[in-house]
Amino acid sequence: MINLDCDDLFDIWRQQARWLLSHEVDPSRVSWASEGVADLFASDESLPETQGPFQARIPRTLLDTLERVARYRGDQRWSLLYEVLWRVSHGDRTAMMAGDQIGSELQRRIKQIQRESHHLHAFVRFVATPENEGPHYVAWHEPAHDILHSASEHFIGRMGRHRWLIATPRDGVYYNGKQLIHHRQCPVEWQQLAQNIDDPHGDMWLTYYSHIFNPARLNPKVMQGHLPARFWKNLPEGALIPGLITQARTGKQQDGQASGIKGRGGKRIVLADAERGQGS
Repeated sequence: MINLDCDDLFDIWRQQARWLLSHEVDPSRVSWASEGVADLFASDESLPETQGPFQARIPRTLLDTLERVARYRGDQRWSLLYEVLWRVSHGDRTAMMAGDQIGSELQRRIKQIQRESHHLHAFVRFVATPENEGPHYVAWHEPAHDILHSASEHFIGRMGRHRWLIATPRDGVYYNGKQLIHHRQCPVEWQQLAQNIDDPHGDMWLTYYSHIFNPARLNPKVMQGHLPARFWKNLPEGALIPGLITQARTGKQQDGQASGIKGRGGKRIVLADAERGQGS
């Protein structure tokens, strides 16, 4: 078996896959190391030194799809892509379709990538920094897949000319007002800044969230489907969620309001004489 390492970079994998295809190396003979861990059954078999005679014709749409799916972190991250590429290059396009076993997994990964990108857009909480030469806003996020670089472009048009930074346990991005800079290994100072900064408006945010919470409409399963529990720890309102769920389950659902709102007295509305006349 041929053991390869693309350093989890699509461009390197693409070059390796093109070379393999040129020699028509079957997917069963190739293994890619992931996260620096080599395949247990890999041998010392090496790639041929010269390019092979087979010239594959690959649709551009497939390459775009494979590049998107390459952001998925999981088992057979690169081997699955090569199997799809191998089959399509040999005339079997069902490998891209949901009705096929491999195609079904490919489509599932596409959906996971799209969902994780949406999570970045929905759950990033930027915090303003003191005036300095660095970023105006910083955020900490923990994505499950390698979507930060591509998905963070979403914020360029929404943050105006502000400088902003998003740090993760793996990589980080910084927009300096002109271009988006991506570091595959997030600088430690970025991580420390994003994790330790205090939000001066944090108390206001918690007050807002606790008051709009409606226990009567709580459905924990649906809520966690839209807001997975793994994100709670990094959201300012996350610390409130378990307590609000407990309150709802212990009788607050009948109130239909947050407890702080329910306890407030209402105001009596008196109609003017003209308004009474219109209603009669």
